[in-house]
Amino acid sequence: MPYKNVTVPINGTPITMRDGAMQVPDNPIIPFIRGDGTGPDIWAASVRVFDAAVERCYGTRRRIHWMEVFAGESAFRRFGDWLPQETVDAFNEFLVGIKGPLTTPVGKGIRSLNVALRQLLDLYVCLRPVKYFAGVPSPVKHPEKVDMVIFRENTEDIYAGIDFEAGTENAKKLLSFLQTEMPKEYKKVRFGVDAIEQIGVGVKPISRPGTERLMRAAIEYALRFHRKSVNIVHKGNIMKFTEGAFRDWSYQVATREYRDQVVTQRESWIIDNLDKNPNLSPEENARLTDPGYDMMTPAQQAEIRKEVAQTLQLMPALGKGQWKKRLMIKDSIADVTLQQVLTRPDEFDVIATLNLNGDYISDALAAQVGGIGIAPGGNINYITGHAVFEATHGTAPKYAHLDKVNPGSVILSGEMMLRYIGWEEAADAIVTALEKTITQKTVTYDFARLMDGAQEVKCSEFGTAIINNL
Repeated sequence: MPYKNVTVPINGTPITMRDGAMQVPDNPIIPFIRGDGTGPDIWAASVRVFDAAVERCYGTRRRIHWMEVFAGESAFRRFGDWLPQETVDAFNEFLVGIKGPLTTPVGKGIRSLNVALRQLLDLYVCLRPVKYFAGVPSPVKHPEKVDMVIFRENTEDIYAGIDFEAGTENAKKLLSFLQTEMPKEYKKVRFGVDAIEQIGVGVKPISRPGTERLMRAAIEYALRFHRKSVNIVHKGNIMKFTEGAFRDWSYQVATREYRDQVVTQRESWIIDNLDKNPNLSPEENARLTDPGYDMMTPAQQAEIRKEVAQTLQLMPALGKGQWKKRLMIKDSIADVTLQQVLTRPDEFDVIATLNLNGDYISDALAAQVGGIGIAPGGNINYITGHAVFEATHGTAPKYAHLDKVNPGSVILSGEMMLRYIGWEEAADAIVTALEKTITQKTVTYDFARLMDGAQEVKCSEFGTAIINNL
């Protein structure tokens, strides 16, 4: 399509989708946004690393043709628009892109440019791998145990933006509806009778289709990369029909569509009980599987026995320890998860969770492996192929144009992008070179101040050191 303020590289070829498979040419056109604040500095360092890795791995056979598009403060200054339609069109047309950090406009309008891009392109997975690199300063004793991949649902939950300011007509309409049509629920609104003008209100939508497509993506990733488990993280003990439904729908899609490749944690308990004692009765197995069995109502006990009976039908395929070869599907409550990723991180692998939970968990995990400054991210629609990879940190305007900050988040986001398009040799080369550079203690100021004997270098010099280690 024609562009007014964007130049399309004449020697590049678009990435396309055909019959559900991505078609990546050797000369792909990839849109990029430099970003605001420190964005231009970290992009300049990062793009040199990407190009060098591609050249070292493929010679002249492959080359990325970069196409600059605009968003954020730089776009507003040039075009009077925080997110020009041409930028959205370019990411839509060329499928795969990358961006630096963007300023969130102050005041009314777009609340977050990052959220806007995710919603406009329906990038329903926020993919956040969190892995420790040897030598990186960490606040925990065993950061090397952290090796997780988070699949954060990107389009629903409270991030849907159905959120109304106290005293506005929309807030009063929604509260009035609750008051007149659902009075029992309205009574749960604290101060609702006397303070309707002072209550902000929001809606938390969680859908079966949205849940299922996220869980499929998490399972398929886990199977492709031979991960050991997918953990469904939720707060279903409190929000039973939103987060609880997310949990239930996730299990259902796993056992319905991937039955020959997965086992649930409860199924493994039931089968392992019988492996250890073949004479175990279904009721005895139920008691071992659910320690609260004797305190349940007869109806609840019947449900547990039914679960045991259904699971025992899987014995031919999963008995005698065969279940240990399957991908494990399990779940945990969000607050417990935030504790256990600190106390026993090696028990977590792939995590599938909702939008807000994923935000908390991914940043908490990033802190264990060196901070958000080195945490990569990708926003992906695995059905259409669209993907935008991004720095996960902010713009840090006080460091803008000082050639100072750590470009690791963008560099590793580019590594994710290269892996996504199938250029895994170049992605592996970047990871190895980055880790080698850090172990040599050649690092930017954020790491240097926490490491003994480190050589502090500029942002651009850090990029050069990585290139030299490719």
